[in-house]
Amino acid sequence: MQATPKANRLHIGIFGKRNAGKSSLLNSLVNQEISIVSPTAGTTTDPVEKTMEFLPLGPVVFIDTAGVDDIGDLGAQRIEKTKKIFDRTDIAIIICDYNGWNEYETLLFKEFEQRKIPVLAVVNKDDIQKISADKLQEIQKYVKTPLITSIKQSREIVFKLKEQLVNVCPEEFITPPSITGDIVKPKDTVVLVIPVDKEAPKGRLILPQVQVLRDLLDNRCKVFVTQETELKETLSALKDKPRLVITDSQAFAQVAQDVPEDIELTSFSILFARMKGDLKEFFEGAKQVDKLKDNDKVLICESCSHHQIEDDIARVKIPGLLTKKTGKTLQFVYHSGHDFPKNLEEYSVLIHCGACMTNRKEVLSRIMKCKKANLAITNYGIVISYCLGILDRAVKPFHITNRDTSPNK
Repeated sequence: MQATPKANRLHIGIFGKRNAGKSSLLNSLVNQEISIVSPTAGTTTDPVEKTMEFLPLGPVVFIDTAGVDDIGDLGAQRIEKTKKIFDRTDIAIIICDYNGWNEYETLLFKEFEQRKIPVLAVVNKDDIQKISADKLQEIQKYVKTPLITSIKQSREIVFKLKEQLVNVCPEEFITPPSITGDIVKPKDTVVLVIPVDKEAPKGRLILPQVQVLRDLLDNRCKVFVTQETELKETLSALKDKPRLVITDSQAFAQVAQDVPEDIELTSFSILFARMKGDLKEFFEGAKQVDKLKDNDKVLICESCSHHQIEDDIARVKIPGLLTKKTGKTLQFVYHSGHDFPKNLEEYSVLIHCGACMTNRKEVLSRIMKCKKANLAITNYGIVISYCLGILDRAVKPFHITNRDTSPNK
């Protein structure tokens, strides 16, 4: 757990036509031969990712993509994979050569502009042919200061690109939001309830638990960790009443019974729903549960693929809670990783995981797609607490009815 999780890194996508020099640029930026470079158009077929510490920005993920002008049936599939990267991109670099921008680059720019993604422009192959003043002015209509470079980028160009990346870097990556910093104070006592069951990796804690624990320590809190079976004993043994109890969602029912009403309670999943997405949207989306009818489709999205156990939270516990709450026969459909269905109109509600393995840009993109399809979206922790009848208590620390719920607001 010494490395920054990929989901918390700044995602920088490199886009353009085939053979524009995207892979060469990536190799120069990371100073490694990450992507295959060839004069043959279409060498990059799948997105290539490189995680690294990119000073002064810190932890980043560079993503090299296939050309947006690829051809044929395979080319169309490669373009679709490139388009999926849009959802994860925090900063876009559009690269072209001395031929300047045409419809492909312009469409890329407009797509990123619509998504409010900062765009940088690079004009490559200056050592082969200089770009004309007219073509350069055309690019400057969209990006004021495009960088002009050669096939073998110099250190100076890489440094200038770093400067531009810093200038357009989203604020949350310059000053990362705290997970709990606005709901706790230094010296507060916080109890973490962490079940050690079949889903817990042997000898380790899961990522959200580790990140929350570190965040609370960074905020100078006194943190106590226990299992749900020892929670009552833990609370009785504490000298100071806890400011907050944070539980794994699967133990919500028992923990809610054992924690007195005057102690605030929430879950790891709800904290991540706030940090990675839009807590208010997820809160409102949970109300769709009461509107479900027989044979309605429920879409459950997981950020990562994992070994499924007999009482899996997504495939057993949540379906069981929803069936009990609604009394309806429901159809459950699952999607894992970065895949996201296009047929959102077929579903009645989407339930998203805590997204610990997904960056915020991708979760927000999914929320926007759901809004466009008029599909309610909620989150594991939110829907579990809703079905248990404790949602209002679970979101009380965030005052979602009278203020913005994004981190540090």
